[in-house]
Amino acid sequence: MARKTPEPVQVVKQRRDGALNALVDGVPYIRFLGITFDRRGDELTGLLSFDEKLIGNPMLPAIHGGVTSAFLEVTAMISLSWAHIWADLESGALDVDALTAGNLPRLPKTIDFTVDYLRSGLPRDAYARATITRAGRRYASVQAEAWQDNRDRPFAQATAHFLMPRPDPGND
Repeated sequence: MARKTPEPVQVVKQRRDGALNALVDGVPYIRFLGITFDRRGDELTGLLSFDEKLIGNPMLPAIHGGVTSAFLEVTAMISLSWAHIWADLESGALDVDALTAGNLPRLPKTIDFTVDYLRSGLPRDAYARATITRAGRRYASVQAEAWQDNRDRPFAQATAHFLMPRPDPGND
C-alpha cells in the first residue's frame, strides 16, 4: 500500500488558521472587545489588545472587571471548542470552507463561571490561556488565567464549567 504524501506545511497552517478565525469571528462580542488568538499547533493564547473603551476605572486606570471576566470566559470557551474540533479538523472531516461561510459548530454553553481578580488589569495588552481539566461528551471543566507583562503574575484567573453541544443527529 502506497503511503499518502503529507500536505505542505502552508496548507495545514491555512486550514488551521481559517478554522480558528471562523470560530472567533462567529461571535460578534469577541470582535467588539478586540480579542484575537495566537495559535501554536493546538495551543491557543488569547490576546486582549488594549483600547481606551476597556477601561472601567479611569482614576487608576484599570481594565473593567466585566471585560476581564469576558476575556477569560471567551478564552476558555474558544480553547474548549478548538480542542473539541481539533480531531475533525486534522482528519479533514471538518470542512473549513463551510466554517468560513458561516456553518459553525455550536459553542459550549456556560454552566457556571467564577473569577478571582488578583490585581488591577493595567492599561496595556493582556494575554490568557486556558487549561481543560475535564472534557466529557456532555460536560467540561476549564481553568483560565490572564496576565500582562509577566506570565508568573496573573491579574485574574477563572474556573468554568460548560455543557458541551450535542452532536447533530444528521452527522452520526
